[in-house]
Amino acid sequence: MHRVADRRIKIAAARANFLRFGHAETQSVPGPVAASWQRSVSAGVDAASSHAVFHSDLDLTGRLMRCSAPVIARLSEEMAEMPLSIVLTDYRARILSRSETDKTIGTLLDEVSLAPGFNYAEASVGTNGIGTVLESGQSLYIVGPEHFLEHLQPFACAGSPIRDPLTGRVEGVLDISCLSEDSSPLMHSLVRSAAREIERNLLVDRSQRQQALFEAYVRVDARTRGAVMAIGGTVVMGNAVAQSLFSPDEQWTIHEHARYLMIAPGQPVDEIELSSGKVVQIRGKRVVVGPDVAGVVVVVDILSEPAPVPASRLTLPPLREQRVTEPAPGGVAASSAVLRDVSSLLGKRASSSIVTAITAGAALLVLGEAGGGKVSLLAEVYGQIVPLGRKVVFRADELNERGLHSIMDTDLVTGDARPTLYIFRNFDRLSETVAAELDAFLVIREATAASGGIAATVSQPDLQADLAAARPYTTLLHHFETSVTVAPLRHRIEDLPDIVTRVLARRAGLRPATVSAGAMRVISRYPWPGNIRQLEEALDTALRTRPVGAIQAEDLPAYCHGGAPRLLSALEAGERDLIVGALHKADGNRMRAAESLGIARSSLYRKLKSFGIRVTDS
Repeated sequence: MHRVADRRIKIAAARANFLRFGHAETQSVPGPVAASWQRSVSAGVDAASSHAVFHSDLDLTGRLMRCSAPVIARLSEEMAEMPLSIVLTDYRARILSRSETDKTIGTLLDEVSLAPGFNYAEASVGTNGIGTVLESGQSLYIVGPEHFLEHLQPFACAGSPIRDPLTGRVEGVLDISCLSEDSSPLMHSLVRSAAREIERNLLVDRSQRQQALFEAYVRVDARTRGAVMAIGGTVVMGNAVAQSLFSPDEQWTIHEHARYLMIAPGQPVDEIELSSGKVVQIRGKRVVVGPDVAGVVVVVDILSEPAPVPASRLTLPPLREQRVTEPAPGGVAASSAVLRDVSSLLGKRASSSIVTAITAGAALLVLGEAGGGKVSLLAEVYGQIVPLGRKVVFRADELNERGLHSIMDTDLVTGDARPTLYIFRNFDRLSETVAAELDAFLVIREATAASGGIAATVSQPDLQADLAAARPYTTLLHHFETSVTVAPLRHRIEDLPDIVTRVLARRAGLRPATVSAGAMRVISRYPWPGNIRQLEEALDTALRTRPVGAIQAEDLPAYCHGGAPRLLSALEAGERDLIVGALHKADGNRMRAAESLGIARSSLYRKLKSFGIRVTDS
């Protein structure tokens, strides 16, 4: 007992010398504590007056809280005879919960703000059993004078990091605090053991999703004779039929489309054409565990296969596909050969659907995330199938300010009689007045069978919510005969090389500018939450750094390198897409986006950083 008291006296003396002179003899001070004192001084912490800062945006319903609750409850019950407090924090040292076995210790901890909502990061309150644990990445036992702040001297605390067993990332800290005179080195062992138990719960929580996906896969496979696949997170499964019917490349295409269907609105059912020419139907069932989608189980049926090539043609040299540019009657080119040079399945589908609609003269509604290139795609495809036509784009903000008729009259005064595609951009932002004017205009066009076409773009629609809110544009939907969804750029990664080439050609003009292989790798790994608009901004930045020549990876903006440092699992990609969608609907307002997602702002901020999402204006 005397040795413990002597040790604390020596540490107190070493601390006093450190605060006075900036350095001290630290042979009696544990290495992590001495290093923490130095960091505290460097961070500007005042040992006499600094205090914890309060935060209200805590994630109190997440996995960490859920997996920690039974461990903390058991620990509180087992330690009921000892006056202590059990504290759980998030990865930023913000206190999520506090359970005490004695009212007195609770009152004393309230006085030093060791309470839910307060931030005990080392940079704010100096050396302590929470922030220093996060800084050092190891469990620690901090007693009395080892604390940096004066008002924490009466306490002892043992803290241990809580790591996600799969990612290895620190999710938070478990801390046991009490008065120094009631402390025991056994607290250190106790808190480490409890933290490991929480980590096991985190592992079980993740395993439950994989187990649920596996069980769903087994059930579907047992009653299906065809090809069955299961996709979720890092798990991909397929039965023997799937392995025999589809090549590895075809399986990869099906897997990627299944990941898209897993997070897309509506039922996960679709028909797609594979690179081999096979047309398959995918019928999926999402597997849900609690509030999360664990994955999707799909049944894949072959609807048609390409006709065999006649033997007489096998010796002929390969023919390159010819693009038809000679317009048919009315200025419309044959539609079968004007598809854009796209590689992705979703990109080909969008282009093909637009070609079909424009060729048929159908009023077209184009949906997709902001910045996804909807207007550019419409204009390009129209220019290909109607080479003699023109495109006129009307922006919603301009229409709302000036009115439809004034802008339309100005356009018609030119007397240009060429076939015209009228594109109404940000259709969902029209005012009631303009919506009424546009309704009358469309009625007249339909009655007179006017030449040309009508298309409108809508960003991230939530049709049910918009109909319930009676937004002006919903009164015009009956004028449109078909709709097309342009998938976000992150689901069209195969198209990136072509898109980058096109964007760079427009931005660089006559300058000889290209993209190096290293830069393209960075571009391909970034999720581009702002879609093509953000890609344009990134290439503009790179061109300012390197006006001519091959753009290098270091020329790209920092956020391109700071995105998700790994390929995201399907579950993570789905979560990222939900967040991007919520941000678009909230016009970039993080608070409203967090509320719509049902998570705390702190959780949203963490996910934005983890997924490399940069909020951009829509």
